[in-house]
Parts: sequence; C-alpha cells; structure tokens
Amino acid sequence: MPATKESFVNELNKALEWEYASAIQYIQHSATLTGPEYTAIADELVVHVNEEISHALKLANVIVDLEGVPTMEVQIRETDSSSKTMLEQDLKSEEIAIALYKKLIPMAEELKEYGVRQVLEEILKDEEEHRRDLLNALGL
Repeated sequence: MPATKESFVNELNKALEWEYASAIQYIQHSATLTGPEYTAIADELVVHVNEEISHALKLANVIVDLEGVPTMEVQIRETDSSSKTMLEQDLKSEEIAIALYKKLIPMAEELKEYGVRQVLEEILKDEEEHRRDLLNALGL
C-alpha cells in the first residue's frame, strides 16, 4: 500500500512515543544500575537520554511541518532490579526504534520528503550507536 502523509505522520508519532519512553527508561536505568562493571554504561546512558530527547524534538518538529500533531503518548517502559536485565530492556527498545526508522526512511523517500529522510537517517545512526553501546556493555 502506498504511503500517505497521514500514514507517515502516524508512524512518526509511533517513533515519537518510543523516543519518549526510551528517554524515561534511560533516566531511571542510569540512576539505578549497580555494580562496578556498569559504571561506564551508566554514564553513557545519560548521553543516550539527551540524544533521545533531541530525537523527540526533531520528530515533533517534522510532524508539525507535515501538518500533524505530535503525540503525548508514551510507549511501555520497563525496569528491573537486575542491572543486566535493565540493559537488555534498553537493547530491546533500541531494536524496536531501529526497525521503526528503517520503515520510516523508505516512506519519506516515497513521499519525496528528502529533508525528513535525512533527519530520520541521522536518528537511525544514533540508535544504531546506542545498540552497539548496549551490546558492548552486555558483552555481546
């Protein structure tokens, strides 16, 4: 089915919901990770928080530019008492985000929204870096 501006805005809002959720989850996880093996990744999660907030702002602006309304809904957040499980949850969220951006980029291309495509590609690059950081912290 061909992409429409409306379907594109709907999918952008789904990505925005994940950006909100990731920022919240990273804030909580960075504060509650325990153990010396997680000190470096806890600091890196603070960097991730700021990047996720930046992504949310970019998405909200793109949605408005496309005459949509940015959502205030937030996707599910997860936490656990185990630091390793928290990082696995963060990895799962990054995998979902990466899949969403890989779906959105061709939609932007199809709609000839080349500037939007570039914004989405930049966000995807950050999300893939977040995934690498988490994989390294988990020893995967």
